[in-house]
Amino acid sequence: MSKESVVYSRHLGAAKIHPSADIADDAIIGAGTLIWRNVQIRENAVIGSMCNVGKDVYIDAGVKIGDKVKIQNSSLIYQGVTVADGVFIGPRVCFTNDLYPRSIRPDGELKDASDWVITPTYVEYGASIGAGAVIVAGVTIGRYAMVAAGAVVTRNIPEYALVRGVPARVAGYVCPCGLPLEMDGLEGWCPFCHQTIMVGASNL
Repeated sequence: MSKESVVYSRHLGAAKIHPSADIADDAIIGAGTLIWRNVQIRENAVIGSMCNVGKDVYIDAGVKIGDKVKIQNSSLIYQGVTVADGVFIGPRVCFTNDLYPRSIRPDGELKDASDWVITPTYVEYGASIGAGAVIVAGVTIGRYAMVAAGAVVTRNIPEYALVRGVPARVAGYVCPCGLPLEMDGLEGWCPFCHQTIMVGASNL
């Protein structure tokens, strides 16, 4: 699925929002979405329907979140991130958006928004990101890929790939149900749900 083909449905309606949450007036939140305690959602952010946004989550300006996404406590999703439908984001996951971060310019003056360029990041349909993972700006996490807890993702992740480590590298492939595939070349078979999956040849 190309980045340009990610489409988000927007079924506006009743969402459950904890009174302690700080939601920008122009943020869009879809029907059936749950926003829990101390969440902050910034200007022009878009969150789809039937999502679950856990305690202390920060969603920056302009972030786009699809439908049926679970975002666990204390995750940080910064400007430039696009998350497709059905994604799982574990607790304390951190997305970055600046490949060359500095607080000041070479002249010593404090940098402002005009001094840097956002590097976009994409998480595609059905992917999962484990607790405490760090996603470095500019990557695409493929459909149904799985990022292990504590991994640092610095490069694109193929569809169905399981990655782990610092930096994250492919350690196997997983089924859409989440369990490891038994591989025969590029063909994977799931012993749980009995699906057969063809995976790509590329590794990190």
